[in-house]
Amino acid sequence: MGTVKKEVKEYHHPSCGIFFDADKILIEENSVYQNIKVFENEFYGNVLVLDGLVQTTEKDEFFYHEMLAHPALSIHPNPRDVLIIGGGDGGVLKEVLRYPVHSVRLVEIDSRVLEVCKEYFSWMTPALADKRVELVIGDGKEFLQEIKMSFDVVLVDSSEPIGPSVSLHTGEFYQSIKARLKPGGVAAAQVGSPFFHKMFLGRMAADLRTVFRRVAFYTGPVPTYPGGLWCYIFLSDRMIPQQVEKEIPAGLRYFNADILRAAFALPAFVVEDVKKGMIR
Repeated sequence: MGTVKKEVKEYHHPSCGIFFDADKILIEENSVYQNIKVFENEFYGNVLVLDGLVQTTEKDEFFYHEMLAHPALSIHPNPRDVLIIGGGDGGVLKEVLRYPVHSVRLVEIDSRVLEVCKEYFSWMTPALADKRVELVIGDGKEFLQEIKMSFDVVLVDSSEPIGPSVSLHTGEFYQSIKARLKPGGVAAAQVGSPFFHKMFLGRMAADLRTVFRRVAFYTGPVPTYPGGLWCYIFLSDRMIPQQVEKEIPAGLRYFNADILRAAFALPAFVVEDVKKGMIR
């Protein structure tokens, strides 16, 4: 398409947000589910935007994808079968494949996101070509209700609770995840900005403590996400977070054993907001 120096803005609040100079709009279209845009930026490289919200960039993708995948995978002693719900950009998939897992199922509702990311993000094609990977095009909630297989680790890489991701942010959805976990299984999900989405975090804490015995929030930086600090949640009935059970894969750019321990040390305002949500 080739538009030069178009400014792309994402508002995090009606009065503020983040902007990029789009040196070139590589693609912009509407799929059945959402608006998809990829543009080039001088600093961040290729940037994926869905319905106006930045999903990933070539420059900073490792912060988010490593922190969603590696805590659960390093805490579980032997993750053989892994399920990823969402994650159509392939970033979490490439992190899972660093481990000697037996199988990985990637369930993405929008096939067009996968096709676009195969063209514009270099990690996508080799990840999908791995023989351990099975790609499922469909709704993650429906997949959990229909499949009989159980998993050691379930990772939920959804966008914010709007549009096609609404069904992935409910207590009923996490009940379905628990039903598909093997004994000792763990799950992790992204749950938004602790600064901009604080009310949502409290509701999630309250809902999930009725489903899992162990519910632990943790945080990590993502430069292009609202507030620059992102929140995730670790879920299990048995495993205790913060203890690495195996050698961490080489070549990671952010995650390590020290980061794992530090990530579960929450800022005071997050602890307060979570507690407020739990007692409502």
